[in-house]
Amino acid sequence: MEEMTVTRKHAAKRRFGLDPWSFGAVVIAGVVLVPILAVGVLALFPTENIWPHLMATTLPRYLKTTLILMLSVGLLAASVGTGAAWLISRYRFPLSRWLEWLLLLPLAIPAYVGAYALVDFLEYAGPVQTGLRSLFGWQTSRDYWFPEIRSLGAAIIVLAASMFPYVYILARAAFREQSGSAEEVARSLGAGAIGRFLRVGLPLARPAIAAGAAIVMMETVNDFGTVDYFAVQTLTTGIFSVWLESHNVGGAAQIASVILILVIFLVTLEKISRRKIKFFNLSSRHRPVQRVQLRGTAGVAATVACLLPFAVGFVLPVSVILSHAIENPESWTDDRLLRALGNTVTVGGIAASITVLAGVFLVYGVRLSGRSLPRLLLPLTTIGYAAPGAVLGVGILIPLAFLDHRLADMIETLTGNPTGLLLTGSAFALILAYCVRFFAIAQGAADAAMGRVSPSLEMAARSLGRTRAQTLREIYFPLIRGSIGSALLLVFVDCVKELPATMLLRPFNYETLATRVHDQASLENLGDASPGAVLIVLVGLVAVAFLARANR
Repeated sequence: MEEMTVTRKHAAKRRFGLDPWSFGAVVIAGVVLVPILAVGVLALFPTENIWPHLMATTLPRYLKTTLILMLSVGLLAASVGTGAAWLISRYRFPLSRWLEWLLLLPLAIPAYVGAYALVDFLEYAGPVQTGLRSLFGWQTSRDYWFPEIRSLGAAIIVLAASMFPYVYILARAAFREQSGSAEEVARSLGAGAIGRFLRVGLPLARPAIAAGAAIVMMETVNDFGTVDYFAVQTLTTGIFSVWLESHNVGGAAQIASVILILVIFLVTLEKISRRKIKFFNLSSRHRPVQRVQLRGTAGVAATVACLLPFAVGFVLPVSVILSHAIENPESWTDDRLLRALGNTVTVGGIAASITVLAGVFLVYGVRLSGRSLPRLLLPLTTIGYAAPGAVLGVGILIPLAFLDHRLADMIETLTGNPTGLLLTGSAFALILAYCVRFFAIAQGAADAAMGRVSPSLEMAARSLGRTRAQTLREIYFPLIRGSIGSALLLVFVDCVKELPATMLLRPFNYETLATRVHDQASLENLGDASPGAVLIVLVGLVAVAFLARANR
């Protein structure tokens, strides 16, 4: 009788989805998705509806500038990344073996650091204009013309120089996977180098290039530090302006909803481009493309073409910030820098650990569950990575502040002592934003790693009496710890570089390396900003080195 009762209980749990792993997976997915849903609710039901005012005044300008910036950066980054990938994968020329990996290094430079360096290098008191005045005997800026540095065009160049490696990585892999037979057929039909690129290489690599360009455009929409420093008004800067200056949360949510629509459109466009264009290798003997040796003028031109984006995207910003950091050694011992470093390591480490553990739990829970709901929610949890940090700031802070006030009132009622705001008054909101923003990295790593583990190992462990938790700890973790370590590193690096969400959600008088660099550079104090920027770049270089090793 007791056995029948236990059997019925297990049947009821399976029927109503009471399995703790499935339930936990649904809860984690809900936490990731709630901020996105909150933005939509706040935009549809604002306390003060300023949508007509936004439509009549600033929103068209914000949207127009954002579209121009997004499309221009995407086109420039796609052109540079695709061209460099084609040269590296098809030809041998001076420094080509070094440039193959050096072209990844701009990923270590946050775009806002590149913006500070470019302005410092090209401004009136910078070395370029100073050298021109000395060379030609000019006395003031009225004696010559020089392009405006803080402009939309400069922002496009800085963002493209920082993010073209996204396209380069994917395009290089696509070009390398193409068959040498197609190249030989095109050559036998009289196609030259440009013809083979336009008719064979580019069409076959177009899905990869489109995916890289979509990532670049999403990151462009997310950017705040660069556009704010160049005084370019975009939808992201509009969120900060409407929320922090006009104190209108509903208006900020309405602008954030426009950004979400743009991001969803980009994600959809990228997926459609992949689905419509598919190519297959019909030969059982795949022969790689043989790289051609370029000599003389052609080799020099190829070297210069690949060196230029590397110089603009990495050498220039590193040289400028290093020179300022060396000239201001006292800035390295500044108490505020040390506190910012400690805060960055703390919140980044906690966020990375929670994110990766939650990603592993979610993927494992979905694998164990026979329910459709967890499986449907799993791909939706990646939307946080596409959502800009400013959007997540709106979606997290407002619901969290409501919950925080209710929690504080309840604790005061029960204890008689006021506790203040526990969630929004601490780094909790910031850590939550990092977890939501970069959850896709942890989830993707865990999903890929667990997919490589044979199901027979799990079944053998269960047949020996191991519970699900023991199977995860004793079987899966030892086999996937390399992927988990990689995910921890990547999430931590992204947390260190994240600026928009940090600025919106950090507690009062709480600095991270990113906010300190931005605040000091905004005050034209690049000497104090440089040590923090150097530390951010060093952390980014670790991630790029790991990425290069993985791609090798």
